[in-house]
Amino acid sequence: MIGRLGAALAAALVLLSACSEAASGEQTKRIAFSFDDIPRHAGGFMSPEERVDVLIAGMEEAGITQAGIFVTTANLENPDGQNGEEHIRAYAAAGHVIANHSYSHPSLNDLSAEDYLADLDRAEARIADLPNKRPWFRYPFLHEGLDDRRDAVRAGLQERGLMNAYVTVDNYDWAIDSIASNAAREGKAMDMEALGELYVETLVDAAEFSDAIAREVLGRSPAHVLLLHETDLNALYIADLAAGLRANGWEIITMDEAFADPIADREPDTFYLGGGRVTALAAEAGWEPRRLVHERTDEEVLAQLFAERVLLENSL
Repeated sequence: MIGRLGAALAAALVLLSACSEAASGEQTKRIAFSFDDIPRHAGGFMSPEERVDVLIAGMEEAGITQAGIFVTTANLENPDGQNGEEHIRAYAAAGHVIANHSYSHPSLNDLSAEDYLADLDRAEARIADLPNKRPWFRYPFLHEGLDDRRDAVRAGLQERGLMNAYVTVDNYDWAIDSIASNAAREGKAMDMEALGELYVETLVDAAEFSDAIAREVLGRSPAHVLLLHETDLNALYIADLAAGLRANGWEIITMDEAFADPIADREPDTFYLGGGRVTALAAEAGWEPRRLVHERTDEEVLAQLFAERVLLENSL
């Protein structure tokens, strides 16, 4: 766990960087990587064991020194998660940090606040002693409640010393992976280079979309947190994604650095919370919801792009 002195120093460095950027008239776009639903089920390209090895190696190649690994502990009880704790420890050994993503991955829209908090407590007890554990909780589906449950769970997190591990860049990486995995299982021929290009293009554009909103609403570019999942495509193309972001002027930072940004202290007073903190703050400021949805957070759009650009005419 980060000590108070370390957290204060990180926050001071963030503010110093922001002041320096403001003085120069330029701002560096910064982004941290995080992965949800770990351990995740098998995909269409590799086993869970293979995927963990490939993803860790890809992050090392990409210079992603500290990603967030958000654990859904019920997945440890599934057949695909039988070696899940070993996999989590492998992430930690590679320098990544471990946090809570609930026991059963419920939506707060479907449970009482009491039951929801009991579910996350069950997960917290399971992962409390894992290495590189952080006192963070990420809401499944990014659902933070549509009524007074929102404030009840926020209070419950504060009582437990858990931070809302928000994201700022939402996307449908899981949908692209699902489309591609289904095609692989069906034996369809795919242009894997084109698939990687579609994946990178979609995620980089999602980051730019969120940053443009942030700059307008906040007047600056905050330290961003990218939402990803433990998928085969993320394992296959994570180094390409990092390269694509850097080519667009992004700096890859650690999760600890990202959560030291002042945006971490902003709890938006809105029920429009499912797209992450930046869009929630925009909604709080009065933006219309239709302006806050990235065009590729749509499975039909992604399926059409996949068919046009990835599937070959001689598919089986």
